Amino acid sequence: MSNRHLVDSTTRVLVTGSSRGIGLAIAQKFCDEGCSVFGVDVCPSALEHPNYQHFIHDICEDASALAARIADISVLIHSAGTQAEDDSLSINLEGTMSFNEAFMGCSSLRSVLFIASASARNGAEFARYVASKAGIIGYMKNLALSLAPRRITCNSISPGGVITPLNQHILESEELYAQVLAETLLGKWAEPEEIADLAWYLTMQNRSITGEDILVDNGEQLKSNFIW
Repeated sequence: MSNRHLVDSTTRVLVTGSSRGIGLAIAQKFCDEGCSVFGVDVCPSALEHPNYQHFIHDICEDASALAARIADISVLIHSAGTQAEDDSLSINLEGTMSFNEAFMGCSSLRSVLFIASASARNGAEFARYVASKAGIIGYMKNLALSLAPRRITCNSISPGGVITPLNQHILESEELYAQVLAETLLGKWAEPEEIADLAWYLTMQNRSITGEDILVDNGEQLKSNFIW
């Protein structure tokens, strides 16, 4: 028996934070694979594709009307978020949770995925940002428990450094970029398309992984200097 779900235009995927970075790469990937993709972002669309529809919406606002418009969702992927310290908890955690709950009654739902952060594991970033992403992982595990009777998988991806516009100030600085690459085992950062490929697997091919946070950091957290 194949471990792939049947994919066509009736496979409806909702991606938040779809206007740039990881969310944009995920939306592009699912469009290219033949899904009907609905993007949600506070910014205009950066994606032109016949399989794509874009909605301007803040995930911190009530999503019940949006949920009524975008019905029969198969896959829900939460990528919207901010690194702004003052807004991290309200957007990354509370906003994501509230938006997610608006779609949990969908009978066609088969997978939920959250984009967390490697910082949730090592605490190495801004305090409220770290707390918000750690909260997402905890919420994901709780949600996986509640969705299990419906055979809905629920996971998260925790990227380390990713080459996105959000990190442009580092990418444009030869000194800073050299420093961050030196912190990884593989001497590189991930491309957003790598995260999109993993998102595809976890939501469309995976049947048995649920309640797990997948770390994608090029070995940054494993790196250590052994002194003897």
